[in-house]
Amino acid sequence: MPLRNLFRGKSAKSFPVKIVTLDAELEFNLPWRATGRDLFDLVGRTIGLRETWYFGLQYEDSRGDFAWLKMEKKVQDQDIPRRSPVPFVLLAKFYPEDVSEELVQEVTQHLFFLQVKQSILNMDIYCPPEMSVLLASYAVQAKFGDYDPATYQTGTLSMEELLPQRVISQYQMTPEMWEERIRIWYADHQGMTRDEAEMEYLKIAQDLGMYGVNYFNITNKKQTELWLGVTALGLNVYESENKLEPKISFPWSEIRNISVDDKKFTIRPTDKTAPNFVFYSKNSRMNKLILDLSIGNHDLFKRRRKPDTIEVQQMKAAAREEKLRRQVEKDKLAREKQLREEVERQKAELEQRLLQYQEEMRAANDALRRSEETAELLVEKSRIAEEETMLLTQKASEAEQECQRAHLISAKTQEEKMIMEHKVREAELLVSKLVEEGERRATEADRLQQELIRARIAEKQAKEKLTSFVQNYNSSISHSAANSTILNAPLLSTSLLNSSTPHLPASSLSHSLTVGSSNDVAIGSTGDLPDLTLGGSTDALSSAYVGPELTSLDLLNDTDVEQLSLEIEKERGEYLERSRHLQQQLRHLKSEIEVLKVEENQTVLDAVYHEQLRSGETKYSTLRRTRSGTTRTRVAFFEEL
Repeated sequence: MPLRNLFRGKSAKSFPVKIVTLDAELEFNLPWRATGRDLFDLVGRTIGLRETWYFGLQYEDSRGDFAWLKMEKKVQDQDIPRRSPVPFVLLAKFYPEDVSEELVQEVTQHLFFLQVKQSILNMDIYCPPEMSVLLASYAVQAKFGDYDPATYQTGTLSMEELLPQRVISQYQMTPEMWEERIRIWYADHQGMTRDEAEMEYLKIAQDLGMYGVNYFNITNKKQTELWLGVTALGLNVYESENKLEPKISFPWSEIRNISVDDKKFTIRPTDKTAPNFVFYSKNSRMNKLILDLSIGNHDLFKRRRKPDTIEVQQMKAAAREEKLRRQVEKDKLAREKQLREEVERQKAELEQRLLQYQEEMRAANDALRRSEETAELLVEKSRIAEEETMLLTQKASEAEQECQRAHLISAKTQEEKMIMEHKVREAELLVSKLVEEGERRATEADRLQQELIRARIAEKQAKEKLTSFVQNYNSSISHSAANSTILNAPLLSTSLLNSSTPHLPASSLSHSLTVGSSNDVAIGSTGDLPDLTLGGSTDALSSAYVGPELTSLDLLNDTDVEQLSLEIEKERGEYLERSRHLQQQLRHLKSEIEVLKVEENQTVLDAVYHEQLRSGETKYSTLRRTRSGTTRTRVAFFEEL
């Protein structure tokens, strides 16, 4: 029955329902006879969702467990909450193998982005710290758009909405330190639209080990507690403490049939020689849920390996056209933005030049004002200079006159000097003559002194002889005339003494003394002659003028599946090659925050992840390893766990 017939007529019974998506809430009055398909189609049309095969409506049943609304069964006949409005949550029930190849609509991509992001923040998907920062930067780009350093403010980002609490508690880092590292990566996403940022987020998230896995508690025949993971590629079995690294895997291409018998779950492989893969769950409701998810993922696995339906082809064509249109619009906006930035840059340059010109004009006015003041000052200085010039001229005239007088004085002094020099020469001649005369007379005085000495000696000898003679004479006449002789003897001695002294000229003695004194005078007068110069006054005058960035179950054989798997892995390898720069940034961030790690807060999954890094394993290499060997071997390995 068409959905519109359900709503025809006012007397139809209905009940309110509330549909919660991850970014909106919808409320409807649903007819009492409506099925789950009717409600699901109504929601899909309301939000414009066409890729409905990925999604489902989840609710909480009377036991408090989460269940998926069955499409072919009436809503009221299911174990839905008995309250008004009846709440449902629109969630992705199945995951694509490659988000970039399978997700066509933007609304589909956006809903997957929101759900994967919430699963990471709720720690349902393990994400290493460095990857969490990278994903947070894409989430910020999708929410706020391009990074603008002019408007961005520290504290804008909320760490609780961007990073898992496990990551925050494992490092001694403040919210500001986390925000700074997110901001650095956020700035690298310049020009990326919301859809592009969300797709990059999903491309990175799909490589996480726990992405797209629905976990269920199971046991094998030995009652070993294990985890069963239902994924888009097959079934994985995990140890109870390690949900990150599967022990064995069974791809959908190896599974022929699935059956449920209460708590027993039986999987029949395509290899008829291999035993059945049997495990046990806690209750039959969980087995039914596992069966539902397995059938859905199995159908999508086959669908991906068939040609696209007309509906999907139309959606992809419309998506390509829309993408092309948006790219053209983006290029146009980019050109307009570039032109606007160029205009703003030119405007800023013009404003800067205007400010510069205004500043130059102000400076010029200041300079003009200073020039006028300087001119006035120069006029005053000029007047003063003229007065000083006149004064200097007058002084120069006086100095010239003084010079003339100095020249005259110099001339007179020259004449006097010549006269004095003449007198000096005459005095020198006189002195030389006097010296010669003094020497001659000194010689003469020496000769006369010698003669005097000889005369005195002769005189002395004569006196001695006379005394001897007188004594002899007196003794001879003592007998005859003693009295008379005694009286006359002194007189005779006196006369004899006088007669025996040589007669020297008086002028000779006086002349000898005079020469000595005159010589002394002449030499002294010559030494006291003044030293005459003429340069003093001229120098004094002149000194005054001196200035200073698988196979299909039904249609494909093993070879085709292997070829498709190789192509998918090849494309992923190319993507990883293009992301080499990104990997380098991740390693750099990991090494940067490693020193701030709190070791006691590390979990088992952290240890498993670091061991994978050390051994060089990835999600896909681990899956290849767990699928190696025959189905029989893997089933036997499961039974021994």
